[in-house]
Amino acid sequence: MYTPRAFVETREDELFALMREHPFATLVVAAADGIAANHLPMLMIDGRLCGHVADGNELRGHDGASVLAMFQGAQGYISPNWYPSKQITHREVPTWNYAVVHVHGRMRVIEDEVWLRRLLDALTDRHEAGQPVPWRMTDAPADHIEKMLGAIVGIEIDIERIEGKFKLNQNHPPANRAGVIEGLRRRNAPGDAALADLMQTREETKA
Repeated sequence: MYTPRAFVETREDELFALMREHPFATLVVAAADGIAANHLPMLMIDGRLCGHVADGNELRGHDGASVLAMFQGAQGYISPNWYPSKQITHREVPTWNYAVVHVHGRMRVIEDEVWLRRLLDALTDRHEAGQPVPWRMTDAPADHIEKMLGAIVGIEIDIERIEGKFKLNQNHPPANRAGVIEGLRRRNAPGDAALADLMQTREETKA
């Protein structure tokens, strides 16, 4: 991933926070007939990245392969009109701000039912946490759960390297960054508030 120095993020707490908040990953593997990409929610368990796919998914045939899992955080279009410097020099152009994490590692395909149950319990607990009455696996008939378990395989990635790129106008002066935050809040398109909050938090952290 091309990452100019100003946009590099190496702090593990920031990288893992983005992965927790945006768990729907794009998992990429080099297949015999080209690049294969799949999309699935993933969760960190005991230092490994875990998820599951349908038994018929092409990933099933890539046990031991090197893979790339990409997590997309807040993102949005940035208008040059939001920069105070544009009003002075007019030497500004549009851009796109975003935060992404790339996880490189080696994938294992897991069929063990105990492992799969543990994963599904963890995923369910994570994503049902905000519900008034969280759903549990025990809410479904045991034979139905058994059938569902037989239709999936687990994916576990031993992490070898993590890259973070948080492109948030760090290459601009503070006044321009403040203008972007204000512009995002004023536009208020889907995702703008999250991007503005991320930029604001990082500004406050630097202060």
